[in-house]
Order: sequence, then structure tokens, then C-alpha cells
Amino acid sequence: MQQPVARRAVQTIIREHQQLSAVVNGMRRFVDALDSGSHAPGPMVLRAMLYYVREYPEQVHHPKEDKYLFMRLRLRTNELDDVIDELEAQHVQGEARVRSLERALTRYEVDGDSAIPALRKMVEEYEAFYSDHRRLEEEVVLPAALRFLNTGDWIELDEAFGANRDPFDSSELEGDLDHLYSVIVNTIPNNVA
Repeated sequence: MQQPVARRAVQTIIREHQQLSAVVNGMRRFVDALDSGSHAPGPMVLRAMLYYVREYPEQVHHPKEDKYLFMRLRLRTNELDDVIDELEAQHVQGEARVRSLERALTRYEVDGDSAIPALRKMVEEYEAFYSDHRRLEEEVVLPAALRFLNTGDWIELDEAFGANRDPFDSSELEGDLDHLYSVIVNTIPNNVA
């Protein structure tokens, strides 16, 4: 049986996945509101979501997975090499996808409603991409980590994911990202028709 410290690290990873899922869901609700003609928040809300994705998952969460979780798993087993290769490639692709979403949002801001279909397509593709990424990590990598990693590995993972949560070593920015996350998930109504 694994030490409780291992479960804390896994819980942190899953919580961060849930937070990103809430933001991605907000992105989809944003484009749903644009499509339905209902009152959608201004484009700045989607821009804030993309900023959150760029600054937290892309700059903090994914690098920690690469550096700590994936590296430790590679040391303990080669059974997951192909999956880890795929996830690391997805981390790189994620940054490119966020840039593409930012460009699609800018096109919407410039061109108006005619750019909504392209923006919707980009959001839907990102949503599917992220869903697959999360599934691989939660259904394949984390169970394998519980099987293969030792207590020393879990201590390192717990420390890495439990500390240094802010990408610029500033507790003020971490508070800003927490506030931004709250604003994002509370701005777009769930009942967009």
C-alpha cells in the first residue's frame, strides 16, 4: 500500500486537472453563448481564460509533470515510455494550441460574428485535446505511478506539486491566478442555451 504522501501528490495533480477542466468548459460555454446570440461576456473573458491556461498549466503544472512525475517513472520502468513520449509531445502542442486560440480570438475581435465558427472549432479541438490528455494521465500514468514509484519519489513529487505553485516566485501572483480562476468559472452562466 502506498504512503499517504503519494495520495497527496496525486490529489494535487487531479485538482489542478479539475481546475483546468473548469476553465476549458468555460471556454466552450463562451463560444456557445456567441453562437446562440445570448448575452455573452466580452472577449476579455476568453482572453483571461487563455491567460490562465498559459500561465498556470502551461508554465507550472506541465513542466512539473515532465520534470518530476515523468522523469521518475522513466527511472522506475520503461513500460510507459510511449505514453510519456506522447504526453510530453502534448505538453508542447498545448502551448501551440493556446497561441492558435489567441489568434482565433483576435480574429473574432477584428472580424466579428464571421469569425465565430473558426473560434468554436479551435475551442472544440482544444477541449477534445485536453480531455484525451487528462484521460491518459489519470487513467494510465497516475495508476502506474502508484504502482512503480517508491516513498522517496513520492516525497519529491509531493514537495514539487505542493510548493512553488507560482510561475514567477511571487505569492501575490499566485493570489492573482487564484482570483482569476474564480472570476473565470463564475463569469459564464452554466445555462447558456
